Amino acid sequence: MNRFAKSSLIALCAIAPVSTILAQDAAAPPTPEQQLQQAIETRQGLLKVMGFYMAPLGGMLKNKVPFDAAMAGNSGTHIEQLGGMIPDVFTFDTRKATNVKTKAQDGIWTNQADFKAKADDLVKAATALVEASKSGDKGMTLKAAGAVGKACGGCHDNYRNK
Repeated sequence: MNRFAKSSLIALCAIAPVSTILAQDAAAPPTPEQQLQQAIETRQGLLKVMGFYMAPLGGMLKNKVPFDAAMAGNSGTHIEQLGGMIPDVFTFDTRKATNVKTKAQDGIWTNQADFKAKADDLVKAATALVEASKSGDKGMTLKAAGAVGKACGGCHDNYRNK
């Protein structure tokens, strides 16, 4: 299965729970609890897909996966696209959710400007990774991949419970 087909399948699986819930009762608006659940499942799906593309970069940085500039560039391209969606999937405040587990911290909604800035930093780092990977230079590409990981960590450190 080619990489595009895999990423399409992963994206489809990530949004399937939301699509199913919406299709169950299209005539009636979702309850507040259903809205909370949908918002959480949507963003968790997006972040799982992001993790799929981060995995090869982490493997390369730890020397557990052979260096592959094309793979790093592909991951960077997808992370760049997905990173731009992060603020969108966190617009719905889910702090009142009681039936759905979430690692999101309150700061996401109390400091949205900083949260968005961190997502923008991720997109910029991913863009730089794509450019570095085009050179084929291992050192430059891995340095850029490390910056992507640092950008992810910057958000996790401030806005994600362990």
